[in-house]
Amino acid sequence: MKRNRLVVCLMAILSLQASKSFGQSNGFTRYVNTFLGTEPLNDSAVVGYRLPEGWRSWAGLTFPGSSLPNAMVQLSPMTEYGSGAGYEYEDSVILSFTHTNKGHWNLCNIPVLPVSGSAPATGSRFSHQRESAEPGYYQVYLSDYNIDVKLTSTLRCGFHQYFFRQPFNRRILFDLAKSNNRVGDWKIAQSGDNILHGYQQTGERIYFYAILNTTIERLEKTEEGKRSGNAIAWLKDGNGLVEMKIGLSFVSVENAKANLEKEIGNKSFTAIRTAAKAEWEQLLSKVEVKGGTDKQRMLFYSSLYRSFLWPALRSDVNGDFTDATRKKDNHGFRYYTEPSLWDTYRNKDVLLSLLSPDVALDVIKSMKDVGDKKGFIPTFFHGDHGASTIAGAYLRGIDGFDVKGTYEILLKNANVEGGARPHIKSYIEKGWIPDPHVDKPHVETKANAGVSKTLEYAYDDYSLAQLARALGDSANYRTLMQRSRNYRNMFDPSTRFMRGRLENGDWITPFNPQYPYYEYMYREANAWQVSFYAPHDMQGLIELYGGPAGFESKLDSLFTLPWNPKHIARNVESMIGQYCHGNQPDHEAPFAYYFINKPEKSQRIIDTILNHYYGIGEEGLALCGMDDAGEMSAWYVFCAAGLYTFSATDPEYLVTVPLFDEVRWKAANGKWLTIRRKGNSRDLKSIRVNGKPQQGWFVPHALFKNGGEVLVETK
Repeated sequence: MKRNRLVVCLMAILSLQASKSFGQSNGFTRYVNTFLGTEPLNDSAVVGYRLPEGWRSWAGLTFPGSSLPNAMVQLSPMTEYGSGAGYEYEDSVILSFTHTNKGHWNLCNIPVLPVSGSAPATGSRFSHQRESAEPGYYQVYLSDYNIDVKLTSTLRCGFHQYFFRQPFNRRILFDLAKSNNRVGDWKIAQSGDNILHGYQQTGERIYFYAILNTTIERLEKTEEGKRSGNAIAWLKDGNGLVEMKIGLSFVSVENAKANLEKEIGNKSFTAIRTAAKAEWEQLLSKVEVKGGTDKQRMLFYSSLYRSFLWPALRSDVNGDFTDATRKKDNHGFRYYTEPSLWDTYRNKDVLLSLLSPDVALDVIKSMKDVGDKKGFIPTFFHGDHGASTIAGAYLRGIDGFDVKGTYEILLKNANVEGGARPHIKSYIEKGWIPDPHVDKPHVETKANAGVSKTLEYAYDDYSLAQLARALGDSANYRTLMQRSRNYRNMFDPSTRFMRGRLENGDWITPFNPQYPYYEYMYREANAWQVSFYAPHDMQGLIELYGGPAGFESKLDSLFTLPWNPKHIARNVESMIGQYCHGNQPDHEAPFAYYFINKPEKSQRIIDTILNHYYGIGEEGLALCGMDDAGEMSAWYVFCAAGLYTFSATDPEYLVTVPLFDEVRWKAANGKWLTIRRKGNSRDLKSIRVNGKPQQGWFVPHALFKNGGEVLVETK
């Protein structure tokens, strides 16, 4: 759907006016555009290749609906089931409003849709001109039903307002056979005149309890429990506003009811919306920026907002949760989903620990509970990066968990076959993970991703070694540090790439370093994109390339060798040469020049990404890659603020040139870290910490703890 930028500007003005009329003429939520990441990315010059017919780039995959930070309920419009986050900006029909989200092709549970008149209960056309949103609020006009919908939410509950313009045939569709997961069963029942409750069974069971402010004349169910069925609640005819308050629980209907009574009760829609906005203001105000353009402030606070939507809360107001074995449990802390660790360990998990340490603590406790029940700390998709997230949090001062017990499970992760680390036996015995010979490998060849696993396990070993050292376990520290050098075993000096090896140790042939794979040798990458990954031992990596000159030459080629447009792999997109910012495996590479003392070359790449790969597309609402539960957003936040978590395990930050004149971070103890920029260029010259020259390019985490000032001086 093509429309000009004037509409976007008008939306921004209307949003700002709505914000002012709502009681705040300033604040931080006014900079947040919750539609960022919903627009498709179609520019082949950015993607790196022409999208095949029928493909939608895996860019953004965000949702615009209402949520609190790290909430259970994320209430958002659904325009296409099976899509990344349910909502795609180019669509023109809303199918329902769903109550959970992530942006990862799953969830989107408990779909509901208000309907009126003679139009079928299948969805309504809408336009962006009659749609608006801000943190904790979403609004849209359903033109086929003549209904204005407003949504807000609490941690575990959704609040719907429906303004029916037609007094007859008012009804609400509960489309419980649908979600972004395969639905196995569903139930719904009516209690009294105005209460509905039931569940939806996907990979897990999600219960709901809903109260309406009007009479339900009948509940019409079609093929209950089947994927071809649905339910429709017919409402009493009449004019006026219909409100539906709905509580969710992953434990029981009774808990869903308790969540609703505790969090909403008799509170008004306006009160809940006001509280949601205040919650976001409190979080966003922990980072203040001065200077920069309007677009940069929008991108910064929208990215900061997006960084705090996942992990999601899963425990109820009474502390109950359903554990990894699908049994009810209660340990007195807030239980959360596991982080999207393959992506978020790099930066977002650190951001969570900086600004919401109480949530970060409970996330670690939740991971430990999974380890207690399943035998291993969860890893999520690839690698074993719970080691980095947990060790990094501990080294930054988050220690209110069972450190020894968690450490013991992480050691099991690192050493026991059949658990968190596939092929760990080969990794330990050989020092690397082999792949099989394949005559004609292609993008989707199924294999071991041995290069990526070896490199990542080596970093995970380093991460766990830092925790071992902190706990005084010198034996495991030495062993793990020795294993952290295993990444070197994948380096082929004849090609100067990290290259796959066969079981007998021979290098895999044929070998094309530009060809991307999903699982063969590499995980969603090619050789170029993984060959600069050793965040724990950059000097050792530089030595493999023959020293600084050889390393610089190779790194230059990463960013200048053109991408072959015939190499098409979904999710491997948005290229600068061979570098792929649209996916995570090489997100450390832009900073690698720092380690040969040429930060200005890193800054040029960083600035190119900040200025040309976020907030792009016809509407300025596209991202260059999948947000991946906030990793892409957190990358922007840190880099725009002048810091980066190059090795997220280590309690230190690489200093870059901020986009803003001044950035102030408020620590959990109330102290402020100020980052100021001095000079007009973008070339970093020196760093001063509390007025004193800083050796090297890193600053310690102690600045977040004690407060202080970092002066970034440019040439």
